[in-house]
Amino acid sequence: MVWNIHCNYHRPHSAAAGKPRLSILIHPRDHHRLALHAALTAAGIPPRPEDRDAIDQLSALPSSINTTLQRWLLHTA
Repeated sequence: MVWNIHCNYHRPHSAAAGKPRLSILIHPRDHHRLALHAALTAAGIPPRPEDRDAIDQLSALPSSINTTLQRWLLHTA
């Protein structure tokens, strides 16, 4: 399964009118990793370079577990 994320770059209104958004495909593991980084940062725990292995391992867990981890972190903020 691959996530489809739409990005909309900031452009003047007249230039953006009628133009499609950029579609980027990312793997669920990458999506989990990005969401975990965001949740850690929002909780006041900025990830350090040495945390990369732990974050990679946690990102490989199923979506339901990643959702729970993110919920726990967001409730600590």
